Amino acid sequence: MNFGIYMVGVLLVVVGVAYGASRIGISTTWITIISIVIIGLGTMAAVSRTRQKDPPAQ
Repeated sequence: MNFGIYMVGVLLVVVGVAYGASRIGISTTWITIISIVIIGLGTMAAVSRTRQKDPPAQ
């Protein structure tokens, strides 16, 4: 899969979670913290799944 596709998905999740959190009254500080954590986890997952595999050693 493509790194960009993963990041678009992560951003959609962040937007959805942030919107839902704001609707239930969570403060902006906590919404920001949660969003940064989700983006970080999503970036790590995207990099690990889309990186090029090393060729076998000869």
